[in-house]
Amino acid sequence: MGIIFHENFPTTETEQDHRMDKKLKIAEIAQRTNLSTSTVSRVLAGKANTSEAARNRVLACARDMGVMEGMAAGRLLLNNLVVFAPQRAFDERSDIFYYRVIQSINKALDSHEVRLRYCALEELDSDANHFIERMNLPETQAAILLGIDDPHIHELAADFGKPCVLINCRDKRMRLPSVAPDHRTIGDFAADYLFDLGHRDVVSVMCLRRYTMDLRLAGIKAAWQARNLRFQSKRDLIAVPSFGARDAQARVGEWLDDPAHKSPPTAFLVGSDFMAEGTVRALQQRGLRVPQDVSVMSIDAFNLAAIQDVPLTAVHVPRDELGTEAVQLLQQRLIRPHAPVGSLLLNGTLVVRESVRRIRPGMRRSAVESEGLYDV
Repeated sequence: MGIIFHENFPTTETEQDHRMDKKLKIAEIAQRTNLSTSTVSRVLAGKANTSEAARNRVLACARDMGVMEGMAAGRLLLNNLVVFAPQRAFDERSDIFYYRVIQSINKALDSHEVRLRYCALEELDSDANHFIERMNLPETQAAILLGIDDPHIHELAADFGKPCVLINCRDKRMRLPSVAPDHRTIGDFAADYLFDLGHRDVVSVMCLRRYTMDLRLAGIKAAWQARNLRFQSKRDLIAVPSFGARDAQARVGEWLDDPAHKSPPTAFLVGSDFMAEGTVRALQQRGLRVPQDVSVMSIDAFNLAAIQDVPLTAVHVPRDELGTEAVQLLQQRLIRPHAPVGSLLLNGTLVVRESVRRIRPGMRRSAVESEGLYDV
């Protein structure tokens, strides 16, 4: 029972003393709170079968005694958690990224006695009364806000004083901790990878409906600037209204057919796998091969490892890790509620496949041949 009974602890004299000290602290907390040692142990182990009043007394006493500072974060010290997210996050077909983030939160809580509940909330102009109602429920011990950009909601969440962590959004008043992909660095890294392979004529295909994508574009522009290259949005950016393949195919097709663009770029840097699929289709409809004529790189690569039999080079945006790290941040807020608040930015991962080729100095594109080399 309790956090002191780890079966695999080594049994050196020092560690035995440490375990004895833990037991004495349990007894001391029990004495100070007028609760049984078994109740104290259950609370510190994150068990659900204790009253809310007893839980609060034990945790307050443990903090005062400094016990929380030295605790391993193996147990989540709460039993009820609410995830607020846009409605589309609960439908895999509407937003596969957020849907999988919610699954990762579920997975991170598998080993804990935590009841997870969900509440739909708009990204902006959220229903503040609905949020307050949910946060005021006694069973709401903590909250995770996924993709909620409304600053009023962030302010309310901070004022409640209950542990709250943001995922893929930010509190501009810096009162709430957050975890998110490092969108700016990911964009910078992806563009720089293409430049390292000799590409200089690169067109970015982006959906800019949220500030996170603006950050990613800012990283892309920073990579251009670092190479003393001038990024011109009219020439070097194709803005797409959604992350879907159909919209990307239409917009990239329009760009390719525009007489102002005399030749295709050497590479397209695309903001998602489905958009990359649309980009590849638009190229193939015009007789252009990937990667022989034009390279295509994605910033995503979870949804489609290959497009039209072309293995897709990409930078993986961290997704499944977001839920795990959010749960860890919640634990840290429970253990150290007055610790400094900050943002955890997660790096992406490069996956090299076959949709990007190296451009060597002085090398021209190979001509597009409508006929094969051999008669059939």
